[in-house]
Amino acid sequence: MKIGITCYPTYGGSGVVATELGLELAHRGHEIHFISYAQPIRLTELHPNIHYHEVDVSRYPLFDFPPYDLALATRMAEVSELYALDILHVHYAIPHSVSALLARQMLAAKPRGQRLPFVTTLHGTDITLVGLDRSYLPITRFSIEQSNGVTAISNYLRERTLREFDVKNHIEVIYNFVNCDLYCRDAGAAERRLEYAPNGERVLVHLSNFRPVKRVTDVVEIFDRVRKKMPAKLLMIGDGPDRSRAEWLAVQKGIHDDVLFLGKQDKISEKLAVADVILMPSELESFGLAALEAMACKVVPIATRGGGVPELIEHGISGYLADVGDVDAMAGYAIGLLNDESRLQTMAKASRTMAQSKFCSSKIVPQYEEFYRRTLERSS
Repeated sequence: MKIGITCYPTYGGSGVVATELGLELAHRGHEIHFISYAQPIRLTELHPNIHYHEVDVSRYPLFDFPPYDLALATRMAEVSELYALDILHVHYAIPHSVSALLARQMLAAKPRGQRLPFVTTLHGTDITLVGLDRSYLPITRFSIEQSNGVTAISNYLRERTLREFDVKNHIEVIYNFVNCDLYCRDAGAAERRLEYAPNGERVLVHLSNFRPVKRVTDVVEIFDRVRKKMPAKLLMIGDGPDRSRAEWLAVQKGIHDDVLFLGKQDKISEKLAVADVILMPSELESFGLAALEAMACKVVPIATRGGGVPELIEHGISGYLADVGDVDAMAGYAIGLLNDESRLQTMAKASRTMAQSKFCSSKIVPQYEEFYRRTLERSS
């Protein structure tokens, strides 16, 4: 198939999943065309089946805010016509599904009447935050209803979308995934760990875009409690608006030397594989992709139980779940686990087993292929 993929190219779960999906599909023989205003962060691999088309947004004094959605729709239609795309797959409803709808209508109105079905994948804040804004709710609902196919990354997100948007579409749950061959506790992990913990300290990690919903100051609070009980290091991977708050809190707690802010990183699998535990105290996660990537690397997740996270983490078996804001409970789980090497190794293996059994790309990507086929059949 010839598949167009649109996503936000910056750090964040939707962009990561879209890019990784495109890479996996390319390796399976499909022709993939990424259409976005910038090259996706994780699109670093050269492959003959992968093409990138930049959306050029013109800036005129008339516009306070350049109309990206219109420029995107135009580029979608151009690429689809030039390369005879079979289907578009847009990640994040606003504004991508609206742009795809416009592109579909533009092509249908041409003399040749090209067909361009599109699939929308709902990822989380496009539904739970942006989409529920009264300014966007009607257009979000309309774009979902006009999609030829809709998927959600968890049962939680599917049920919330159906309840709060009252859409009539069938929404298919296709979970996020991880390449279990790439994300693993590789042979070089022990040596890389020494770069961060040269004296045998325990290593905790946090990976996110540092938005308020991720509660990164809670990460520092949890680590402060752990650090009082044992030598430890905290790796903070990513960047975003709340980074400075977390940095200042680490300074105020007197643990700044043990909290390493690594910024945005490539080769995430190599960074995760050096850790013992990943901390995810988010306000809400529709799935928890960072936790899954860590679990595949035998890193035990300690997370909040809201949203779709319980569909990924089995409490007490492959990780721990606590209430939002309960930093004492999360610290207690971490301290108990890191003081018990046998239990740590058992849970690390269970985390990896969970990732392999349900969420490997080899299991999930074929579900997307089958969904594309069914969508194309219904749209013919």
